[in-house]
Amino acid sequence: MFNTSIEYANPEFFWLLLLLPLAILWYYFTRKKQNASVKLSSTSAFKGTSWLTKLKPLLFALRLLALAAVITALARPQTKDVSTRTKTTKGIDIVMAIDVSSSMLARDLKPNRLSALKEVASDFIKQRPSDRIGLVAYAGESYTKTPITSDKSIVLGALREISYGTLEDGTAIGMGLATAVNRLKESKAISKVIILLTDGVNNSGFIEPQTAADLAVEYGIKTYTIGLGTNGNALTPIAYRRDGSFQYGMRQVEIDEVLLQDIAKVTGGRYFRATDNEELAEIYGEINKLEKTEIEEFKYTRFEEKFRPWVFLAGILLLVEWLLRTTLFKSFI
Repeated sequence: MFNTSIEYANPEFFWLLLLLPLAILWYYFTRKKQNASVKLSSTSAFKGTSWLTKLKPLLFALRLLALAAVITALARPQTKDVSTRTKTTKGIDIVMAIDVSSSMLARDLKPNRLSALKEVASDFIKQRPSDRIGLVAYAGESYTKTPITSDKSIVLGALREISYGTLEDGTAIGMGLATAVNRLKESKAISKVIILLTDGVNNSGFIEPQTAADLAVEYGIKTYTIGLGTNGNALTPIAYRRDGSFQYGMRQVEIDEVLLQDIAKVTGGRYFRATDNEELAEIYGEINKLEKTEIEEFKYTRFEEKFRPWVFLAGILLLVEWLLRTTLFKSFI
């Protein structure tokens, strides 16, 4: 990023410009005394030179302009080029573990939980330009959708592709957390974070959530957990129709909040509950504030002196004034 501007190293010299109006007043009141007067019976012999008399103040004007140029040069005009560079001093590696079980198609969030999550998560990713981010999807089992990478276009593309139906149905919170830990355990980042979201209770998988949480602690990985779903009942898939589409019905929302709170507490993170789209967005905004990437900014300033053209201009003006005074106006001085 570059910013070019003109500044003056010694702007106090501009106070000398106040001398110019004083000099003009002095010239106005003394110029008649400077010209000798002669009484003649006729001035016809001098008619050809009357225009030079009228232009004589030009000499004084040239001196004033030269003085103004010298004062400007003394103020030392400069161009300032400022270049800014940023350096990430505290990198953060983040893995987002996303529940893709059938209950994530519930419509208590609009248009459904999974779509609402993808929209909010996409905004979160865009706000983390200096961090590496990976995605893990889990239901009855889990897999890495994308390893941690600094290429946000890859992460955003992978997030758009996440959908229900790619995994066996169920909610294996322990498996999702363990897979996320596995992606971060070799990370050299100063801060390692997992954001684990679910809308249910652990009912699948062969790794217990507590075991996965202990692994996160061992590798120094902080975990933020999010329980997603309204309080009470929600319109949720309850069966398949013959054409393969879901039949929806009202079902009690069950989230193992005690488990999610324990995972967050033991790993040094926090637990959040989102009951609608707005709360979900606020939660990701809060996590974004809590996990700030430290960026060090370096500014480089280069000054280029610009007083020389003003000195040159003053010299030219004085030279022109001297030439006119010693040639064209010589007989009037």
